[in-house]
Amino acid sequence: MNYGSEVPNVVVMTVCTDVADTSALVRAVGKKPWALSLSHFDTYVSSSRRPSSASQIKAASLCLAFVDFDKSTDSAVETTQYLSQTFTGKITIIAVSGSLDPARILMAMRTGCSEFLVKPLNEAALTGLLNKIDDSWSSSIKRVVQTGSVISFFGAKGGVGATTLAVHLAAYLAQCHKKRTLLIDHHLEMGHVCIYLGVDGENCHLHEVIRNVNRLDSELLGGYVTKHRSGVEVLSSPNDANKAMVIDAQTVSRVLDFFRSEYDYVIIDADIHLDQISHAIIRSSSIAYLVGTPEISAVRDLSSHIDRLTSKENFSEKIQVVINRFNSSYAINFEQIEKMLKVPISIKISTAYLECVNSTNLGEPISPSSKSEIAGQMGKWAADVAGSAGIKTSVRVTQNLFSRWKK
Repeated sequence: MNYGSEVPNVVVMTVCTDVADTSALVRAVGKKPWALSLSHFDTYVSSSRRPSSASQIKAASLCLAFVDFDKSTDSAVETTQYLSQTFTGKITIIAVSGSLDPARILMAMRTGCSEFLVKPLNEAALTGLLNKIDDSWSSSIKRVVQTGSVISFFGAKGGVGATTLAVHLAAYLAQCHKKRTLLIDHHLEMGHVCIYLGVDGENCHLHEVIRNVNRLDSELLGGYVTKHRSGVEVLSSPNDANKAMVIDAQTVSRVLDFFRSEYDYVIIDADIHLDQISHAIIRSSSIAYLVGTPEISAVRDLSSHIDRLTSKENFSEKIQVVINRFNSSYAINFEQIEKMLKVPISIKISTAYLECVNSTNLGEPISPSSKSEIAGQMGKWAADVAGSAGIKTSVRVTQNLFSRWKK
């Protein structure tokens, strides 16, 4: 296998495997041109019995964990869940068992295993599996074509309409401009993207994609997304906080890079309070929209977020401010908001409360052919983004405006 200049640093851990299976595995991995670290655990690991190799796993290119499901199925399940949640994006877990019982195989896959091997392990089967993993890893290294653009939405606080805007921009890009568009609900739990689109998000969670990042390809991704009739494809957030995973910024960046190679536009309805994850999303974004409304609490929160984010790296070049539900009769006018924020407002969307509520209740975005003011504004917004110089021009202008205003 040709890795270029990068030889993978791989941690291989065996959990409760017997001597013969462990020996077969050691012989098989020893044939790979990897910088290898081996760890064996005679007891199952969990949050209360953490593996001593945790720091090695985090520093590695990849970790392979072989977990024996025969000695204790319950403990093996606990180990698998712990490893998949703690080392998301770093680890591939392989279940090992002497039984091909379909219920056991399904249980292993549902708890986080990517592969299932039958005991006794033989070198031929192990070599085939390791070659497959090796091919997948090296392919991800070589995948350099990333033609798509990431556009992220962050609400200054709850209820400012960031989800509504993200949903409509994504739907209009797909429907009106025939752009292949992925819409991601990146809230920790109970996101509303699928409700706004009237689609079932039960089996299309972003976190499931992230859990399988080491074997992610076009075919696997296609099995996770759901599609709205506008053409936009969707990844949802979990409906239950207990199903959420601990993920790291590096894994988020890696997954977004893959999405960019698959889609023209990746629209993210993001949670601004996820700190390092939010920063990773902004780094991957061509534009990061901060959304507020013309009320004092939203403007205050918007100002705080702008100050915090524009002090990070080159974020001021990416951030654009959107004021939603703007009406000239509001006590705080456009000029006052800009003065309070100390940055220009890039986009303002008029008040359309009843239309948006009706759209949400129906589970269907406002039609681009609607004569409403918001449909016209969202249509122009989508056209500007999809235009030949849409994103690049927007980012460049934002940079100039920030340099002029942020004094």
